[in-house]
Amino acid sequence: MAKKTNQRGLGRGLSALMADTQPEAPQTGQALRAERNLPVERLLPNPDQPRRHFSEEDLNSLAASIREKGVIQPLIIRPNPRKPDTYEIVAGERRWRAAQVAKVHEVPVIIRALDDTEVLEIAIIENIQRADLNPIEEAAGYRQLMDKFGHTQEKLSQALGKSRSHIANLLRLLQLPKDVQAYLEDGSLSAGHARALITSSDPSALAKQVVERGLSVRETERLAKAPPKKAKPVERRPSEKDADTRALEGDLSANLGMKVSVDHKPGQEGGQVSISYASLDELDELCRILTANR
Repeated sequence: MAKKTNQRGLGRGLSALMADTQPEAPQTGQALRAERNLPVERLLPNPDQPRRHFSEEDLNSLAASIREKGVIQPLIIRPNPRKPDTYEIVAGERRWRAAQVAKVHEVPVIIRALDDTEVLEIAIIENIQRADLNPIEEAAGYRQLMDKFGHTQEKLSQALGKSRSHIANLLRLLQLPKDVQAYLEDGSLSAGHARALITSSDPSALAKQVVERGLSVRETERLAKAPPKKAKPVERRPSEKDADTRALEGDLSANLGMKVSVDHKPGQEGGQVSISYASLDELDELCRILTANR
């Protein structure tokens, strides 16, 4: 694996590497040989290829096209540094796999002299150019190009033909929690949905709501901007009184002819006694009782 290199430009530059992934463009870089056909068994996939999954349905569809029209776009390869007399695929592994499904024995190739760093960079660029990447895969590709090779958003924008805002918006998606990113990867959420959730205080909870309710991007934006609902105050139930306290309340109420409540603080000696009166006459009677022995 190529070592991380900060803030540098390759000797040939990103534009030259772009040309390597588009053989119909004017060829750049050092070509060891002219374009030719090679047997598929002499080609081996790049072990550091960032893309690990190839859809069987996608390969079968491409294989059908290859049976009818052949492999139109040549593969970019380099002499295999690990195994003599073979070549390592730099760009075009999907075409190589589909050609084997179609039982095509030779494929057109362009052989380049590339180091490990350039091979990895081209592999990432080729993956970004594919239309079937989900937003997280595309964002991860941009992040790799910036972190590993020191490319700026402006440089990527110019070389890849993507607007700078498009690149910046996708990179922001990598700030989302992993569970929200998973919704993007499986298609449950679009990039528009995800951008609306980025500034939310709890994007995971909102994302779950959006998916479960099937909300549109506009509805998601409104949901993300809505102030959080205040939790209802929890009504505290008075602590249960023991039998002795209830009996004492009963005796006092009977003697006074008024409702008496005894609130004793658990674990303490103190508390309070409350007497409720229904009229001023009852209040006068209560005062008389309390002052009778004075």
